[in-house]
Amino acid sequence: MITQQGIPVWVKALDPLSQFGLLHALKQRPEVALISDADLAALQQSPPPDQGTAPPVVALVAVDSLDSGAVQVLRAATQRGCRRTVLIGSTIDDDALMTAVELGVSGVLRRTEATADRIVHLLQAAAAGDGSLPPDLLGRLLGQVSRMQRHVLAPRRLSDTGLSDRETQVLRLVADGKDTQEIARELSYSERTVKNVLHDVTSRLQLKNRSHAVAYALREGLI
Repeated sequence: MITQQGIPVWVKALDPLSQFGLLHALKQRPEVALISDADLAALQQSPPPDQGTAPPVVALVAVDSLDSGAVQVLRAATQRGCRRTVLIGSTIDDDALMTAVELGVSGVLRRTEATADRIVHLLQAAAAGDGSLPPDLLGRLLGQVSRMQRHVLAPRRLSDTGLSDRETQVLRLVADGKDTQEIARELSYSERTVKNVLHDVTSRLQLKNRSHAVAYALREGLI
């Protein structure tokens, strides 16, 4: 049973010494409420908490490198109810950094920089829904995204929103209230092409109709 105040934190290191060290460093911190595997399992069986009042469970995962075992731990943390994740790693190359972001990691810290104060700061940021990366890692991540845009998305005429330029143009015109004939005339497409574009978007994003597609795109900031 969890009775402490503070951010509920589940600690998982891939070696016993790191596990002991993290627990020892955090157990005296009033900002943190350490929870065990049993606590985490109990939370899974409980009714969903009020998201507005209950602090999210944050997983603190320590690894040497982001290998397959570490990836399994990160995925398991999410499956077991941890809504935020902070990663401490010895080696963080570009591929590992992108993988961590794809797995929903909120904060990353190098093991050599992992003081108790810095760990607590990252846990607090993660619980608040904020992300935190060392400046050089942030620069590397932005470089990765830029390279993906240039070499992967751009040749396929896709943007990082997952919509092609043509799909974005069509949705913007639908949002302006134009019908299929008007859109076809403005973009110099056939009406069949416009209908196919809208069908592809609604099918891929599992949307009901063109109005739903526009609402989704506006809400997600895609157009």
